Amino acid sequence: MRLTRLFVPERLAVGQQASLPEAASLHVTRVLRLAAGARVVLFDGSGGEYDGTIVQTARSGVTLLPTQYRPVERESVHQVALLQALARGEKMDWIVQKATELGVARIVPVALERSVVRLKDEQAIKRLAHWRAIAVNACEQCGRNRLPEIVLPCTLDEALQVCTDCPESLQLLLDPEATVALSASLPSAPQRVTVLIGPEGGLTSAETDTAIGAGFVGVNLGPRVLRTETAALAVLSVLQFAPMNWQPASP
Repeated sequence: MRLTRLFVPERLAVGQQASLPEAASLHVTRVLRLAAGARVVLFDGSGGEYDGTIVQTARSGVTLLPTQYRPVERESVHQVALLQALARGEKMDWIVQKATELGVARIVPVALERSVVRLKDEQAIKRLAHWRAIAVNACEQCGRNRLPEIVLPCTLDEALQVCTDCPESLQLLLDPEATVALSASLPSAPQRVTVLIGPEGGLTSAETDTAIGAGFVGVNLGPRVLRTETAALAVLSVLQFAPMNWQPASP
């Protein structure tokens, strides 16, 4: 029987009790209906996981005890940064969830000219917390022990700074009009990949020129135009089967 996996937002250590936040505690007690003595698997997002037990369930929260550490990693061998055009609520939630399951290392929501969604400062902060919670749930489900980094929505110029931070990254711009197939760009690919996905209406000519000027290469996934949420997941899926002679990047 597969044990319930729980993310604990504090550094775990064998023999040292830890507590879940209120929302997670309510989920454990009211939805999962777990009680004291139940065996669980715990992780704190820094790598590896712990066998553990529930020590106490109370209104103040759920208390956990890590009992054994296991250096288990389930990360992709390719570190992928997804520069994703902002999409409408459920679509963006879907992208964050599935991208996490597919092993993405970083998600950068980008506000582009044709993006339908416009988030003000307070709204952006709330959405970021929401997306991070979705990523946590996805990690609990899929077995990842490291959380993907998700940042506040930003402009294209700010997003392209990600590439400056990772100069060795292969930079791909998904463009249905590109003459180069995604598969053709992978044999010489480095271990880090940055992918820019446009909104439903696509990138403007100026945005495309800006990305290409920053070192991006336009690639296509075939003759059909994909929705923004489909494109992101298709690219990430293809990258899972990219040449396996790449070496995993250091955390």
